[in-house]
Formats: sequence, structure tokens, C-alpha cells
Amino acid sequence: MSADPRTTKTINPNDVVARQDRIQVWSLPYIYVLVIGIGFLFTFYDIFDINVSFIQTCTQIVDKCLAGPPPGSTSLPPGFVEASAVVGLPVLWNLIGYVIGALLLSPLADRFGRRDMLLVTLLITGLGSLYTAFTNDYTTFIIARTITGIGIGADLAIVNTYINEMAPRGGRAKYTSLIFIMSGLGAFVAIWLGLILTTPPAPFPLGLSFAQVQVSDHGVFQGDGWRIMYIVGAVLALIGIVLRIQLPESPRWLVSRGELAEADKVVSLMESYASSKGAAAMAAAPADDEPVTVQSGEGSSGFAAIFSNPTYLGRVVLLFVMWFIAYITVYSIAAGLTVILNALGYAPPEAGVIAAVGTIGFILCGVFAYYFGEKLERKYWLPIGAVLTIIGGVLIAVAGKPTSANVDTTVILAFVGSIILFFGFNVWVPITYAWSTENFPTRARTTGFGIVDGIGHVGGGVGLLFITATVLPQLASQQNGALYAFLLIGGFLVVAAIIAQFGIRTRGKRLDAVSP
Repeated sequence: MSADPRTTKTINPNDVVARQDRIQVWSLPYIYVLVIGIGFLFTFYDIFDINVSFIQTCTQIVDKCLAGPPPGSTSLPPGFVEASAVVGLPVLWNLIGYVIGALLLSPLADRFGRRDMLLVTLLITGLGSLYTAFTNDYTTFIIARTITGIGIGADLAIVNTYINEMAPRGGRAKYTSLIFIMSGLGAFVAIWLGLILTTPPAPFPLGLSFAQVQVSDHGVFQGDGWRIMYIVGAVLALIGIVLRIQLPESPRWLVSRGELAEADKVVSLMESYASSKGAAAMAAAPADDEPVTVQSGEGSSGFAAIFSNPTYLGRVVLLFVMWFIAYITVYSIAAGLTVILNALGYAPPEAGVIAAVGTIGFILCGVFAYYFGEKLERKYWLPIGAVLTIIGGVLIAVAGKPTSANVDTTVILAFVGSIILFFGFNVWVPITYAWSTENFPTRARTTGFGIVDGIGHVGGGVGLLFITATVLPQLASQQNGALYAFLLIGGFLVVAAIIAQFGIRTRGKRLDAVSP
């Protein structure tokens, strides 16, 4: 029997979106922030777990790889390599996986929905991490890292899109930053766990006295610590999959697909939850708001919606170039700081401790961005991050390598520099995540983010490969080699910050007004 037309509710897509835009608070249970954050925790755990652990991995799966010159020598034996010389390739292929995942899977989130694809991407990522744990040679290790990257590249795009579409208009950067705190925790766990499981014991602050690894006479880091780290990553992914099942679908996506009844239902639930927080949680439309016409069940989506529109095509070019250059700085530090310091003459435990202490700055930057990220326009945070990154790197370089005469002063300065370094190269990231998603319409938001951020990640791999394989060997023997290395690494973020200033303003605006 057909429904009585007199009782059938007519739903206007513009009204549904306008109702959501009037919600002033996070209008889902806060446990959902943790649910989404578990995925981010795993994602950044996977990005950073190679930082410290790869030295042990390299000595076990790469022929003639040593942690450093033998005792009493200043150079490696002929034909042998250091971890810094071969870390770039697995990182590059991991990031190529990002591109594959972002380009193949992100558009599916615009076609089939955010929530279901969030489950698929985390499953791929977890399987890739588990595969990595059981690799026994360099080639297979690279393949496993590529598979992991496929899942992560798409997951980053979909998570950021989901948060952007569910957060209140005045808090998109704020709630992206809240999720980003979990990223900092993931990096913190990855580096400290790597320090415990994959480096030789050494008295603090030159290492950890309770670290687990012993070194054989021929320079191999013994034990399975690096394998345990990737198994931990797979377990984190499994937990994330189970928790994500309960997430609701994005009402903005539902509207874009013409599923108005379901979108109305989700928004009604959001309104009910927001109203329980008080009258201030709901607001009337601002007097200066322009009417917005929302596309519903019509028009092109995904790649077609972006490449057929000169406005969105221009935004893709600008944001891609910005991310590509910025990621050279990010991944040189995130995935390569320990091997960079090792190549510049720091012992592996000492380099690992400096990187591990720096993760404190990573966590702090997420908290800072949560409270202050909405105070400035998105693009202004990149110059701030670039300046802090350079300051942190310079402090590490000025501190130099500790000796028995200056160990206390040197270590303290290096630790402070590392915290500032990690704060600086990360503080702009969640805010720019929000900015990137705001630049594209709902029907192609995940695709747009996947293009600029996903392909942009290649910059991180290319840059790290260039810096570790080409630049570091030339700087290692120079008196101010560490200083030059950190100035070079930070300089890429300066260039990205300049490019970002040509982008649009989005803070506090309705998504469908910025990107109709």
C-alpha cells in the first residue's frame, strides 16, 4: 500500500543542512571522538613506528646493514651500508601506497558513504601492518609497507572528511585537532615502544637502561622487537574497526546522494543531543548568512566534480603543491629523525631518546590547536609552524653530541629543541587538514582531500630519500652538518607556508557556501 500523500513528510535538503549548521556544539556522544581517534592513533603509530625501529629492522633484513661504524672506527667496512642509506625507499613506497589508497578508495567514500569505507580502510591498514611483522627481506618489507600505506592514505582522507562534516561550523579545526591529539599519542607510543624494543640498553639520557636489544659482534640488532611493534599496530587497527561500526553516516553525504529521510533522521538525533547541552547549543542563522542551495541527488561527484570545475581545479593545484613541499619537512622528521641523527654521528640509543622526548611536543601541539586553532585563519598557522620547526632543529644542532664534560647541558638543550621541533612541524597539520576538506564540495570532499593530501605524501618520500641518501652523506663530515641539515629540512615548510597564503579563507563559514 502506498503512503498517504497527506501524511508524507516533504523534506527540503537546504533545510536539513541549515539545521545542522545551526548546531553550535559537538552533537554526537564524545565517545565517538575516541572511536574516530583510535583510527588516527593507529595511523600515526604506523607512520612513526619506523622512526626508531628501522635500525634494528635494517640489520636483520638488509644484507650488510650495520647500525653504525664498528667500535674504534670512523667508517663502515667496504660494501656495508647504514640504515640511513636505505630507510628512504620503504618510506617512499609507503607513501606511494598513500597515493594509491587516496586515489582509488577516497572516491568510493563519496560514492558509497563515509562510515562503511572507514571500516574498509582500517582493515587494509591492519592487514598491511600484520604482513610487515612477518617479512624477512627488504623487498617484501617494502611491499608490506606499500599495502599499509594504501589503507592509511584513504583513511586519513575519510576521517578528516567525516570530522569536517559532523563538527559545528565554528569548530571544524577544533575537533580535527581534538582527534589529532590521538595522533600524538600514537607517535608517542610508537617511538617509545621502539626505543624499548629495538635499541640496545644505555644509561639515560643516552638511551634506556631497560631497553631490550643486544648487538652481535658483527653489528646485528638481535631480537624480534620490530616485529612486535607491527603486531601491536595490527591489534590497534582491529580495535578501531570494531568501534567504528557504531558511527552514524554523515548527513551532508546523505543529502548529496538524495537520501533525505535518513539525513533528516541523523540531524534530528544530533539536534536532540545538542539541545540536551542547553539553549546555547542551538543558534538562529546569523543575519549575514547568505542563502545556500544544496545539491541533492544530482550533479557529478568525485573526480568529475573537481576536474570539470575551474575553481576546484585551482584549489587542487595550490593545496597539492603546498602539501607536497610541506611533507618533505614532516616525513624527514617523522620517519627519519633517528636515522638522520645517527648518520650525523649520534649513537642509535641517544638519537632514539631525542626523538622520543620530542613526541611530548607532538601531544602538546594537538592540545594547543584544540584550544587556539580557531583563533586565526587556517593558512596563518603554517608560517608559525615553520618558524618553530627551524628553531627546534637549530637547538638540536647547536646542542651537538654530548661528551663526559657537557652531557647535562647538551642533553637538556637537545631535548628542548626536539620538543619544539615536534610541536612546530605538527601544530599546523590538523588545522590544515580541516582547511583542505573545506575547499571541496560534499559530493567530492573525500576525493579532493585524497588528491591533495594523498599525492602530496609523495613529497615526503622523495624528500626523505633525497635528504638521507644524497645530502646527509655530504653533511655528516662537515663541522656544522647538523645545523645545515635542519635548516634545509625546515626550509621546505617555509616554502609551503608562503604558497598557502594564496589560498581562500574558510574559518567560521558554512561548508556549502565555501564549496557549493
